[in-house]
Amino acid sequence: MSAETGPVRYELADGVATVTLDRPDAMNALDVATKDALRDAVHRAAADDAARAVVLTGTGRAFCVGQDLREHVAGLRSDEPAPLSDTVEAHYNPIVTALATMPKPVVAAVNGVAAGAGASLTFACDFRILAASASYNLAFASIALSCDTGASWTLPRLVGHARATDLLMRPRTIHAREAEEMGLATDVVPSERLARDAHAFAARLAEGPTLALASIKRALAFSATHDLPASLTHEAQKMAFTGASTDHAAAVEAFLAKEKPEFTGR
Repeated sequence: MSAETGPVRYELADGVATVTLDRPDAMNALDVATKDALRDAVHRAAADDAARAVVLTGTGRAFCVGQDLREHVAGLRSDEPAPLSDTVEAHYNPIVTALATMPKPVVAAVNGVAAGAGASLTFACDFRILAASASYNLAFASIALSCDTGASWTLPRLVGHARATDLLMRPRTIHAREAEEMGLATDVVPSERLARDAHAFAARLAEGPTLALASIKRALAFSATHDLPASLTHEAQKMAFTGASTDHAAAVEAFLAKEKPEFTGR
């Protein structure tokens, strides 16, 4: 399925919805039109029954450099500047919430620099596949801002509290291999193979037991904010749910028959 034109493209193939930031001349900076389109595309992917996995990526030499500062400066110079919290609440929070909570795996295919909110978007995904030429920069403090787009929640869970503090308070460029070493990359691949490899990675997930994958994703999120007894109770609930699924029955029958199971996400 081909995508509409605009700052964000939506395509569906092999059970994978690919959401592509498409402002290469602006390094995929997030102006209002792009944020509106990205929010809509991510919500569309979450609700699309034909999409069993999602890829989030960009075009050109950047994945996303975060907030469009040209538009932001113009707003600051207006007679009645809107507080930054307006776009955080209207755009960044809904986008990152959808990425982190949708009941399907989300893969960030990081094709270039991911800075500020652009980096935070990838941290909300379940997997991050980086081109060898990609890099991160938690640039918020460089322009005297706090962090947003979920970085205060996702980053410490990926790299630990101390390292997250350092990366946020002393912004610097983190190249792909270093990102992999510190846990910010699931894999690093040659730049020319990124789109193909990320799609193949997501397609394998889409062929899998997506009901179980969604339950695992939910269980991990639940346990991050609950104690062990509550997490054990929640695990039992999810085990009852997935244990009664068609996918589980199919997997057991396929195992006994020494065949490959076919999953339907039910």
